[in-house]
Amino acid sequence: MILWLWLCWGFSTSAGQPDSELMARYLEEELMADYSIMEQVARRVPRQAKFLQRLETRPRMSEFSVKSTIISRYAFTTVSCTMVNSGSEAREGVFEMQIPAAAFISNFTMSIGNKTYYGEVTGKEKKHSSDDKTKHKKPPSPTDGRENGYETFKASVFIPRKMQARFLLHYEELLQRRLGKYEYTVSVRPQQLVGRLRVEVNILENSGIVSLEVPPLRNSKHKGNGKVEGDVSPPPSTVVGHTKTLAKVTFNPSVVEQTRIARNGILGDFIIRYDVNRELSVGDVQILNGYFVHYFAPTDLPPLPKNVIFVLDSSASMVGTKLKQTKEALFTILQDLRPEDHFNIIGFSNRIKVWQQDRLVAVTPNNIRDAKKYIHNMSPTGGTNINGALQTGAKLLNDYIAQNDIDARSVSLIIFLTDGRPTVGETQSSKILSNTKDAIRDKFCLFTIGIGNDVDHKLLERMALENCGMTRHFQEDEDAASHLKGFYDEIGTPLLSDIRVDYPEDNVEQVTQNFFPNYFNGSEIIIAGKLINHTSDSLHVEVTASNSKKYILLKTDVAIDLPSRNDIRGVPGLEDGKGDKNYIERAWSYLTIKELLNSRLKSDDNQEKDYLMQKAKSMALTYNFVTPFTVLKMREAGLHSEPPQEEFISPSTDGIGEKLQSLQGHKAPPGIRRQEDKHRIKISKTSADGDPHFVIDFPSSKFSVCFNIDGEPGDILRLVSDHKESGVTVNGQLIGAPAPPNGHKKHRTYFSTITILSNKPERSYLEITPKRIILDDGERLLLSCDRSAVVRSSSLQVSISANSNITVTIQDTISFVILIHHYKKPAPYQRDHLGFYISNSKGLSSDSHGLLGQFLNHEVKLLQESLNTSRQQVGQNHTEALKPNPTNTLKVKGRLVPVVWKQRRIYNGQEEVDCWFAKNNADKLIDGSYKDYLASHPFDTGTSFGTINSL
Repeated sequence: MILWLWLCWGFSTSAGQPDSELMARYLEEELMADYSIMEQVARRVPRQAKFLQRLETRPRMSEFSVKSTIISRYAFTTVSCTMVNSGSEAREGVFEMQIPAAAFISNFTMSIGNKTYYGEVTGKEKKHSSDDKTKHKKPPSPTDGRENGYETFKASVFIPRKMQARFLLHYEELLQRRLGKYEYTVSVRPQQLVGRLRVEVNILENSGIVSLEVPPLRNSKHKGNGKVEGDVSPPPSTVVGHTKTLAKVTFNPSVVEQTRIARNGILGDFIIRYDVNRELSVGDVQILNGYFVHYFAPTDLPPLPKNVIFVLDSSASMVGTKLKQTKEALFTILQDLRPEDHFNIIGFSNRIKVWQQDRLVAVTPNNIRDAKKYIHNMSPTGGTNINGALQTGAKLLNDYIAQNDIDARSVSLIIFLTDGRPTVGETQSSKILSNTKDAIRDKFCLFTIGIGNDVDHKLLERMALENCGMTRHFQEDEDAASHLKGFYDEIGTPLLSDIRVDYPEDNVEQVTQNFFPNYFNGSEIIIAGKLINHTSDSLHVEVTASNSKKYILLKTDVAIDLPSRNDIRGVPGLEDGKGDKNYIERAWSYLTIKELLNSRLKSDDNQEKDYLMQKAKSMALTYNFVTPFTVLKMREAGLHSEPPQEEFISPSTDGIGEKLQSLQGHKAPPGIRRQEDKHRIKISKTSADGDPHFVIDFPSSKFSVCFNIDGEPGDILRLVSDHKESGVTVNGQLIGAPAPPNGHKKHRTYFSTITILSNKPERSYLEITPKRIILDDGERLLLSCDRSAVVRSSSLQVSISANSNITVTIQDTISFVILIHHYKKPAPYQRDHLGFYISNSKGLSSDSHGLLGQFLNHEVKLLQESLNTSRQQVGQNHTEALKPNPTNTLKVKGRLVPVVWKQRRIYNGQEEVDCWFAKNNADKLIDGSYKDYLASHPFDTGTSFGTINSL
């Protein structure tokens, strides 16, 4: 008897690690083999195991596997679970799976003994008739046990003795980018040790996978927080492999490894985080079978200034940990505010307390110190006046915007936090919503945070939706400080405002939301739609937005390769796929349904709400999604139906690979003409291009002059110098290349970089190379030369025609055009380089200088030396007659310059120019020698020989 009690104690407690591992090793040996029902009955089980099985009253889980494929952020997940009832009587088996709240269940099948049941998505009715099958099983529920950002799908069945049950759950989600990463999460909580446990995730991102990481398993207390302390190494048995565009991650712990993690089988969340390659362009536009999806997440943008008010609940219910953690988070957030930001703090209970009356204050060390003191002294007391706090905050921010000369591009927002429901003042949710919307009037955004179980989550969610914000809900036992800081990090760095994405109206239809008030660093804007013009060979895309003091227009044409269908074979996780799931079409349907649900939530009109519900329901039924308006009903399959297989139903991969369009806005392939090519720019002949060849046009004299500069690689030539008057300087840096065979030159030189500097009315500079442009006017902006774009500020405009040219306009009176020369297969003596052309010089002063600038406001006379050596001035109409005479002379500022007749090609070889050529590095033609025009560095603004200045 004493021995029996000791055994019972030894195996029922978790204090003894050796005993647990012994049991785990036994289970691993017994459960790793494939089960069939007959094998389970006939297998001889050791006496100790029989004793353990008698203690275990629930069916044993022999297999739990998750297989997922993520294609361009859209994730298809299949969960497979097998339970075995080895007992002598029927037992209840419960299949439970936590799935992201944003995911849609798309299929569920289960096999119990020799019967198979499949899930059928139907419209939800007010009253559900009972089903005969409910005698044997409870219907599955996708909403039981909702946690922060997750829902628990549960299905329970009675498994006959010596039989098994198999469950297959399919769900889909579009991954959201937060804090610069996509996060895919699988809940691994089988509730017991499992003989065969495996998670496999395959990722395909044709734009390139970067920053792939698999942190340790996350338990429920940290769920929802993007940053987990101690993210060092993946969970045990994790294998990560990836190429540039493909990744495969597996997690396959043995029973021994499982018991070391958690002896109760609740291992935690298996997480994969990654990002994709991106740059400032129209984004990643992908097209497949008549549908498109557009991902826009630019980088390298300066942050916009913020006007932010923190509205914090200090009612009695916040006492203890909640208020303490809120204070800790605010201390950190205040330190992260930028010098150009303005802020204020409101604490509320039954009373409203404003830190700084009737104003927002600048971010200074003293103001941050005083704000921390105010927050530190907040004490919990009284009720919860949500309406009064929001009215006070909205009025304060509205008055500040109206009465102060704030930056027109600044972003204004309210961050509202509470742990309860309204108990003081206006307590009716509909009135609070109406009052808040009337107070904000679409002038700024409201972000809401709820803590604990008593909060009115629907109220906070709708307030945020109606006022262009977002909402977060944290459980009471979670780390509120890290959650608050993480949420602020998501919205604390606005990069763009008033973002609008446009497509030709005759090319697309049913486009999802295409206007966004703000874009925050680390997030992503997603638009999807249907193509209706099936004869078009490209889709034109334009993105307009504001960034700080600049207006940005990005545009491109994305090729639609209609006839080709490129199947990918051998991609991990995509082999032997069944079905025909166009992942882009499903991403469009997913986004459309989400928007319909949000629109219905915001609507107050019953007729409109019913219309939106019916539309969402119809689309959900079409795509087999379980939503708030559809339900999953189980139907018994035919008598001869096959049990569900463990095969993964993968999405169709038609078009993946070369057909996967765009990948950050790929240019149209040969044969598709860009819109910009139809209208070649009209510019002056005055230029420096090629090796480098200089051309100066004198329209009033009706002739042109040309010369070469044989500089050295690395030389920086001052092309235009008018820094003292108009404030403009242009410098060009040379790059070297070998000379062509049998040439007279020792090497060639080209312009590799053009730097344009301006100090009026504000200091700014542009650094241009054949690949990228840096614009810095106090805020740095990086642009790619292979993407069409327009950036406009109060005094400067930069217009990029992809892989063709860049036009720079300063104060509408000075314009320069830089041609981009790319070689697909360059010869040894060729280099990608730039050509510099002056389009409009009206704004340059008469004192402008430089190799080109010195001729812009001076005339040059052409003289002819006849055979009797007498000189006569040549008339303007006699130029043609002078071509054969090698003894022509130019008169420049009293200097006589011998010239010869030549022809030059400009505009990328598209136009031929007749000109008078001055030899010997333009000796006597230019003031001084060419070495007097060498700048010490690209930002040198020296305006006279021998002087050096910098912007």
